[in-house]
Amino acid sequence: MTKTSELAHLFRSLKAPAAARATPKLAERAREESWSHERFLEAVLSTEVASRESHGGEGRIKAARFPARKTLEEFDFTFQRSVRKTVVEHLGQLDFLHSRENIVLLGPPGLGSHCSSSLTR
Repeated sequence: MTKTSELAHLFRSLKAPAAARATPKLAERAREESWSHERFLEAVLSTEVASRESHGGEGRIKAARFPARKTLEEFDFTFQRSVRKTVVEHLGQLDFLHSRENIVLLGPPGLGSHCSSSLTR
């Protein structure tokens, strides 16, 4: 088995397609710039992590099966006067996730679904 096919097999086993795609170019650059093994490995893994972070939200949105994609910027605060914009904007910062707190969205029809689908970035 060649090194290329062995690497391809390992990347498939790890489910790391972005790292697999990036490796040939990163390897060439590493040779040209005399990177350490650690620096090369960091570049390969960083590529995979960045790819997963950018695509992870999309997968969670699809799994949630929201009827439409909405953002907090689209929310009409003039129509829902009972909603405090500052509270919704604060929730949009997702601080509750980092502090491992739950939130409950209560309100008129459409409010909870719009806000909950907006908070799933």
